[in-house]
Amino acid sequence: MSASVPSCSQPLYAVIDLGSNSFHMLITRLVADSVQVVDKVKRKVRLASGLDVDNALSDEAMARGWECLSLFAERLQDIPDQNIKIVATATLRLATNSNTFITKAETILGHKINLISGIEEAHNIYLGVAHTTSSADKRLVIDIGGASTELIVGSGFDVKQACSLNMGCVTFNGEFFADGTFSENAFEQAINKARIILSDVSAQYKGIGWDTALGISGTLQAVAEVLTAQGKVQKITLANLQDIQQQVVSFQTIDKLNILGLEAERKPVFAPGLAILTAIFAEFNIAEVYLAGGAIREGVLYELLPNMRNVNIRQRTLLGLIQRFSIDERHAYRVADIANNAFEQLQTQWQLTNELGTILQSACVLHEIGLLLEYKGNKKHAKYILENTDLAGFSNSERKLLIALVTNHKTDIDETAIENQYLTSKQQAIFLIVILRIAVILSKRRTDDVMPSFSLTADQMNVSLHLPEVFVRNHPLISADLKQECIDLSTLGVTLVINSK
Repeated sequence: MSASVPSCSQPLYAVIDLGSNSFHMLITRLVADSVQVVDKVKRKVRLASGLDVDNALSDEAMARGWECLSLFAERLQDIPDQNIKIVATATLRLATNSNTFITKAETILGHKINLISGIEEAHNIYLGVAHTTSSADKRLVIDIGGASTELIVGSGFDVKQACSLNMGCVTFNGEFFADGTFSENAFEQAINKARIILSDVSAQYKGIGWDTALGISGTLQAVAEVLTAQGKVQKITLANLQDIQQQVVSFQTIDKLNILGLEAERKPVFAPGLAILTAIFAEFNIAEVYLAGGAIREGVLYELLPNMRNVNIRQRTLLGLIQRFSIDERHAYRVADIANNAFEQLQTQWQLTNELGTILQSACVLHEIGLLLEYKGNKKHAKYILENTDLAGFSNSERKLLIALVTNHKTDIDETAIENQYLTSKQQAIFLIVILRIAVILSKRRTDDVMPSFSLTADQMNVSLHLPEVFVRNHPLISADLKQECIDLSTLGVTLVINSK
């Protein structure tokens, strides 16, 4: 007996980015108004390393690129032409013989390649961040590529200032670290050269200003992975960069480079990328940079997809997860409403930011995400899902806090999940957990017409919940859960007192 074949399925979309260091192919489809990655291919072509002193690409570098594209071409055969976009960036802008490469590449792929300008590249990079990362309204986006570095200040989907500078981790590697040795002098020369290039634009950017700085690209990702592996908060600071630089210098040569958390494929261009990033921190007076989602591929992709600017990023992600995991949407937002009421009552006493409030709301919506698999282990399943699914609109640090909240929404406390989050202090994470757990208990009847009026007061770790006496009397199961909650929260050092009148 054969399975029936659906009459139609969602169309595929493909974006290919011919970067200076790597070629990327991203294939996706739209599922429940959210983007589902179907395939993702990355090949280290190191095209920029094939540029000679006259900016001509070597035959060997072009051959590496064509070989990679022959692999990509197979995957494009079944995707509609109008759903495919291919862009080429810095190295092919610089190369004097780029037409030779592009002409043959288009024949291999069977599609037109768009050689975009540096400003177009910067705009697409920013859109990739805007479509996938929720952050403060005004942001500085940093992308260090193989042959160029893009810096963009924007708000929402609008770019306010953008530039593309001719410096990258592959080109700087050839200029300052070509012999495979690392020294203080080489780093100093690379940083000074980068600062000179940056000085032409830094005043404009500092004049506009930004609320938060976000980083993408392999260099930023590698730095974040090193910090995580070495037990540090995944927040990039100048002090962290200088510490990592000292580690690189201590190994002296690339064949000995063995920094904890640094992947082998990133080693050849890690030092120059680190030098450029250090220069950006110094020249722009940046305090800290957070890793962002999205890049040029996502920017091109989301603009290719229909109506992607019409829905808030996080809302789109939440709605997609609600559908995929059959979450009881009405109840999820019922819990969110109660939690928001409690949050507003305690926000001042506990000094909770609005940013933390939005993560709490997301946790309320997703707290039952594991129920689709089974009831008994639903918290364990929820943790696995949130650790491994795409969460557009949530940074890594926000994801960790979201997991800490969802895995602690009821019953036993998972302190490890609380310790693993680094978006806020442990105490404030506990405060959010207290609010979520109370909201879950008070909504246990899963109906709107029995929601009690309640009030909350707090003095740090001492919390009082005030409920109408008639509600407590008529809901013995909820009352029993609240009594147990007093015991459970005590393991976190929280004293919960239930008052009825």
